Amino acid sequence: MDKKQKIIEATIEQFMTKGIESTKISDIVKAAGIAQGTFYLYFPSKFSVMPEIAKFAVEEIMKGIHSSVDLSQEFDDKIEQLVQAVFRITEQKKELFAVLYAGLAQSEHLKQWEAIYSPFYDWVYNFLEESVQKGEIRQNIDCARTSRILIGLIESTAEQLYLYDTPTQEEIDAQYAELILFSKSALK
Repeated sequence: MDKKQKIIEATIEQFMTKGIESTKISDIVKAAGIAQGTFYLYFPSKFSVMPEIAKFAVEEIMKGIHSSVDLSQEFDDKIEQLVQAVFRITEQKKELFAVLYAGLAQSEHLKQWEAIYSPFYDWVYNFLEESVQKGEIRQNIDCARTSRILIGLIESTAEQLYLYDTPTQEEIDAQYAELILFSKSALK
C-alpha cells in the first residue's frame, strides 16, 4: 500500500473513531505509520483528504452495484437490485458516509462532489439509456437528469433510514417497497 493510501485509510479510521474536529494530523500520521512531513507532501490539511474519502466511498458503491445488479435481467429486477445494493451499502458503511458528509460540509471540497460521483452517475445513465433503447421505460426520459434524480431518491431514502433514523425492520421494508414502486412507476 502506498503512503497516500495509508493516509486516506488512517484518516477515515481516525475520523470515525475520534470525530473530524477532534482528530489531529498527528493522530492520522501515527495511525498511518508515517512521518508528519509525509502527510503534507500529499495533503495541506486534514480536510483536504475529504475528496479522497469521497472517492473511496464511491468506489465502495460501485463495487456493490457491480456485484449486485445483473444487467441481463428485466428492468424491474434491475431497479430492485440497484435499490437493494444502495440500501445494503448505506447500512454497512453508514459510519463512513456520516463522516464523509460531515467532512465535506465543513470544507471547501463539497464542490468537487459532482466530479467524484461521476462513475455512479454514468453507470445509472447507461442503465437508463439501455432501458430506453430496449423499450423497458418511457422513451421521453432525459437519462442524464433522471440518473441524478434516481440516485438522489434512492440514496436519500437509504440515508434517512440508516444514518438519521432508527426505524424498525418493518419500516425499512415498507420504505424499500414504496421506493421500488415509486421508481418503477415514474420511469415507465
